[in-house]
Amino acid sequence: MRVSVEKTAPAQRFRLRPMVGRDPNQSHRAASPLELLFDLTFVAAFAQASDQLAEFLARGHVAAGVWGFAFIMISITWAWISYTWFASAFDTDDWLQRVLTVVQMVGVVVLALGVPDVFHSIDDGESLDYRIVAAGYVIMRISMIVMWARVARQDAANRRTALLYIVFTAGAQLGWLALLLLRVESVALLSTLVVLLWVVELLGPVVSTWEGAARGDAWHGTPWHARHIAERYGLFVIIALGEVVLGTIAAVAAVVAHVGWSTEAVLIVVAGIGTTLGLWWTYFIFPSGTVLARHRSRKWAWSYGHIALFGSVAAVGAGIRVAAFAAQGEATIGTVGVVLSTAVPVLAFCLLYFGLWSILFRAVDPFHVGLAVGMIMFLALAVVLALFGVPLGWCLFVVMLSPMVVIVGYETGGYRHVEADIAREG
Repeated sequence: MRVSVEKTAPAQRFRLRPMVGRDPNQSHRAASPLELLFDLTFVAAFAQASDQLAEFLARGHVAAGVWGFAFIMISITWAWISYTWFASAFDTDDWLQRVLTVVQMVGVVVLALGVPDVFHSIDDGESLDYRIVAAGYVIMRISMIVMWARVARQDAANRRTALLYIVFTAGAQLGWLALLLLRVESVALLSTLVVLLWVVELLGPVVSTWEGAARGDAWHGTPWHARHIAERYGLFVIIALGEVVLGTIAAVAAVVAHVGWSTEAVLIVVAGIGTTLGLWWTYFIFPSGTVLARHRSRKWAWSYGHIALFGSVAAVGAGIRVAAFAAQGEATIGTVGVVLSTAVPVLAFCLLYFGLWSILFRAVDPFHVGLAVGMIMFLALAVVLALFGVPLGWCLFVVMLSPMVVIVGYETGGYRHVEADIAREG
């Protein structure tokens, strides 16, 4: 009798390894379990930001909600982007890297706890209360500086690049700490200083890449992996889409609690999950990894543009969550306002999506213009129906049809345009 013995992987020790650049052409490169664990903390941060945005929109405090949401989303997504590009180029997954990653996760949690203070301080017209958010952000960035210090010490080929990252990142953190200590009361001055600090944060990678290219660096900064980066961004889009699902659950639960299961409740379920499907399907048509692998210098607009794209997706979830406030009688903006709370973020996603496509491919496809117009028409129709008193469920159902335009267009012939775009890039 023969006995089948299952082969097991050899035991792995997570001892310290040199933090050196990885192979940017490595085959079958996928997100690591450590990266996926890191992403989990951003679920909480997104939920906090979306909850606050929904609450402020429902109360009609649109400006305060939008500004608070923008500030938080930039903080969240930039910290995630910084870690993701580093991990794509250098991640050793040794015990120290794991510890430093956990430190960043702690920073994300601290940041999430300070989200309500930011929104309420803006709404009250006071000086921006970002103390807890800044503390969490600085915790994350200090961990990032230590990671870059390992590269500077152990990887001679990327030492200059690492040192530039350290200078810009550390300089920005000193600026954030100075703002916390000075407690600037002038809203105009504080806003100006915050913008300047964000410019410093965002310029660090750009300057390091320019300097690397001037030295003949073939990888334009760091040896990041194009398809790995594209996968990581796609996974983060899915995390943002989780807010749409959570918003749907909140809205349906509120409707059911007040009137039981009804046509309205069913329509909101279909609209919420259908919108999630539509945005997901639409995004993953985008062949980002293929183009980035051939044109690494096109990463900037694509990467930074995703900050707004991530925000638009999370805001869709907040918009649907506004329907829960409406069902509970706690919304002051009416059906039109509730519909706009969802339709405007979907519109932003539409414009950003096709804009990033055109930037990445260095061309405007007339077919995409037609798809964008179709998406906008459904969103406008949903608002018009709300103006004429059509129930909220049906209006959200029409909003759901907007991203379906891209799906139908792609499946009926648009895939040929994608193939042509890729072929044109070689």
